Amino acid sequence: MAAGAGCAVDTRRALECRNGEAAAHLKFVSIFIIFFTSVIGVSLPVVLARYLQGKPSYDKATLIIKCFAAGVILSTSLVHVLPDAFDALSDCQVASKHPWRDFPFAGLVTLIGALLALLVDITASAHVEHGHGHGHNNNDNKESKNYVLVGTQEEIEGIKKGNYELGKLETGHGERTNRETDQEELIKLKQKLVSQVLEIGIIFHSVIIGVTMGMSQNQCTIRPLVAALAFHQIFEGMGLGGCIAQAGFNFGTVAYMCFMFSVTTPMGIVLGMIVFSVTGYDDSNPNALIMEGLLGGLSSGILIYMGLVDLIAVDFFHNKLMSSRSWLKKASFIALALGSTSMSILALWA
Repeated sequence: MAAGAGCAVDTRRALECRNGEAAAHLKFVSIFIIFFTSVIGVSLPVVLARYLQGKPSYDKATLIIKCFAAGVILSTSLVHVLPDAFDALSDCQVASKHPWRDFPFAGLVTLIGALLALLVDITASAHVEHGHGHGHNNNDNKESKNYVLVGTQEEIEGIKKGNYELGKLETGHGERTNRETDQEELIKLKQKLVSQVLEIGIIFHSVIIGVTMGMSQNQCTIRPLVAALAFHQIFEGMGLGGCIAQAGFNFGTVAYMCFMFSVTTPMGIVLGMIVFSVTGYDDSNPNALIMEGLLGGLSSGILIYMGLVDLIAVDFFHNKLMSSRSWLKKASFIALALGSTSMSILALWA
């Protein structure tokens, strides 16, 4: 009975602000505002990294940018996406029905998202390492050639002895150089993989935001959301852009990834408007809330895993540059805290 009363109160509140024409006008304005703020947010770290490329401070600057990005991503998942998923599935119109009232599905789907991200990470990393190691062995086999020495016995013994001493030095140096090169290439490939999986998680989240806003007919909800989402997209774009900048993609891939992030939320808004015009479902419809909760939980799981494991843990525990400079570790932690704080504060409005 209490649940029904709560639903009735929410419905009356929504009807007071329900104005389809005013809501549509706000949504059209929001499409352009959100697109441009998304472009600014995701491009800023990429442009900054390109500007600093080749300079002595490049590695340190990209590391600090990436730590700020990690803070933004972690805050997005824990402060924005996960609570929204729980709220959607605990809404009285959903939680009063079986099976949604019997089990915390938002937490379960978040767990599934984290495990899926881990599975993709393990599979892709194993594939990359196996392919890289196989190619390296083939090159070594091609370079090893048999040859026959010609000359007197004393000359042959002298050549063999000299070659042996020289070979020991060259082999030791060559193995170290090859190992370092292989390690750098694997790190770059890993960073590219992280950026791509991270974008998938962020796109899920952006689609949810866009569709929910597109389906809403509540002008009182949409008006403050436009400004809040503009800042939200700037910081979330900076988070993704920081990872893209360090991954070392070519210009075409960087432009494509930035474009996809920038258009996802506006496309979600358009999709939500189409869904409402075809089905009549708004953002308070039980089916829409269930979809929002499940996709939100999945997105949150992916982002939590990527933020903690592939961004924070890798940089703070496995980065040689940070390990060798205590001031850089402190600066990186401050950047991480600033990224988390700035994105968390936005939860007051969006």
